[in-house]
Amino acid sequence: MTLAEKQQQLSAGLAALKNGQDRLAFLVEGAKKLPSLAAELRTDANLIPGCLAKLWLVPEFRDGRCFFVCDSDSLVVKAVAGLLCEFYSGQPPVEILAHDPAFLAPFGITQHLTPNRRNALAKVWENIKKYAEANGG
Repeated sequence: MTLAEKQQQLSAGLAALKNGQDRLAFLVEGAKKLPSLAAELRTDANLIPGCLAKLWLVPEFRDGRCFFVCDSDSLVVKAVAGLLCEFYSGQPPVEILAHDPAFLAPFGITQHLTPNRRNALAKVWENIKKYAEANGG
C-alpha cells in the first residue's frame, strides 16, 4: 500500500471519530495492543533524546524499504510514535521523504498532547526522515 493510500485510509478512520480527544483515545487503545520491544533493543542507541518519557525507535532497512518499531514507558507517547512507525513502515526512502506527517494536523491529535509529547512526535518524524535519507532517500 502506498503512503497516499495509507493516508487516505488513516484519514478516513480518524475523521470518523468525533474530535481530537477521541482520536487520541483511539490511538492509545491501539497502542495497548502493540508488542513491547525486546529488552536487547531498549538500548541508548535506540533511545530518542530530549523526551521526558523513554522512547525507543528501532529502524530497519531491507529489500529497499524502511521499517520502524517503537516503544515507550508512556502509553500516549507509544500511541503517537506508533502511529508514525506504522504509517511509514514498509515504504521506500524516497516515498517517506516526499510525504511528511503534516496531514495529521487537521485531526487535532497533537493539540491534546503536552508540549513535551509534541516534541517527542517531532523527534520521531525527524529520526524517520534521517533514516530514510541515510538509506537512499
